[in-house]
Amino acid sequence: MKLIGRRHQLLLLCAVLAGCAIGPNYRKPVIDVPGSYRGAQRDGSAGSSLASLGEQHWIQVFQDSKLQALIHTALEQNDDARIAADHILEAQAQLTVTRSYQLPTLNAGAIAGGERVEKVMASNPYELSINQVNLSFGWDLDFWGKYRRMIEAAKANLLASQWARQAVITTLIADMADAYFQLRELDMELEISRQTFESRQNSLALIKHLADHGSASMLDVRQAEQLVYTAAENVPDLERRIAQQENLISILLGNNPGSVERGWALTQQPHAPEVPAGIPSSLLERRPDIVQAEQQLIAYNAQIGVAQGAYFPDISLTATGGYQSAALSKLFDGPSGLWDIAGNLTQPIFNAGRIRAGVKLAKARQQEALHVYRKTIQQAFREVSDALVAYQKNQEFRVQQELLTRSAKDAARLSDLRYKGGTASYLEVLDSNTRYYTAQLELAQAQFNELQALVTLYKALGGGWEK
Repeated sequence: MKLIGRRHQLLLLCAVLAGCAIGPNYRKPVIDVPGSYRGAQRDGSAGSSLASLGEQHWIQVFQDSKLQALIHTALEQNDDARIAADHILEAQAQLTVTRSYQLPTLNAGAIAGGERVEKVMASNPYELSINQVNLSFGWDLDFWGKYRRMIEAAKANLLASQWARQAVITTLIADMADAYFQLRELDMELEISRQTFESRQNSLALIKHLADHGSASMLDVRQAEQLVYTAAENVPDLERRIAQQENLISILLGNNPGSVERGWALTQQPHAPEVPAGIPSSLLERRPDIVQAEQQLIAYNAQIGVAQGAYFPDISLTATGGYQSAALSKLFDGPSGLWDIAGNLTQPIFNAGRIRAGVKLAKARQQEALHVYRKTIQQAFREVSDALVAYQKNQEFRVQQELLTRSAKDAARLSDLRYKGGTASYLEVLDSNTRYYTAQLELAQAQFNELQALVTLYKALGGGWEK
């Protein structure tokens, strides 16, 4: 009875120990999350009642059909996206390898050999032969939970690689939209420069005609030429920048440099005056780089248990069974059977502090991952707030730039009338035309900055990775 009781106690102890794993269990760190984003809306509300812009599918945010086609192609062909997908396959394979450590192994073997012995003093040499087939069984018992911690780390690394791919997708969509809007802004600048160049050429021809008839001076001609040359010099520079921007987009597509199809003009791209940012706490579950950093923290936390497992004995079971005979024809006869079974226990005694240093290393890496996780969250909150402020202020700047451009246009018209009426010099026309041309270019840049801030905000809110 006492023997049976002790056996039950031993089994119970083993069951309890087998259900536990050495090392600390992961606990989600406490994060200081603000109640709302700074600059969330002009009225100061958090916008929590509305779904975040980041939750919208990128097709809803970027409605230009040509841009959508570019994004689709990039998601299929971009090398960074393919590399991220390969990392997932690597992590999946590593998880399978790690899981195999917890399971027993079974191997089959066969031996066939012979030996001839001749001695100088012996009259007859003799031969020895051996034939054997066997199955061998081995199992390293996960008594302390070391392998379970390894599997926990491998699972976390797999999830981290999956979220890393989502981060690549989010970045790729934002980069493509930003590059496309930049291209359309350069197209607008080129159109403004060409139209201005053509208009100023006509004005120069008129001034030359007036100078030929004594109604204008050579100074007026030279000043009119300055207006023409100013517009003309911008054309080849803009054409260079457009070609280089097309090359950038082609690389994002995974193609060789080439031309890019255009859709809507920059001023036709839809965007709401205000966009909802949502609740800051939801960003922790949505933004890919934050979730990736947390999964890496989980993996490093599990590695502490793996390192601590080296303090405990390794317990393994081995068994071999098969047949052995000197004659191949009698290999499977009853008397030729063989078997052995053994249990092994190995306890580390002296290793010059290697195990202790390994545990310290694992703990240091876990602390580093914790700091990276917190820094990633703080950086994400900052990026969202920066983008919200940029979107609002760029809108305000664009509105003022539109007013400035209208005023400059009217000033150029009035100065031209004053010159033709003989009440102003051509220097006034030169100044007014230069101001108007500059205002047009700055307005195009302001319209791009507004769209660029929208793209940045969408990326900062973790938008774009859903299928």
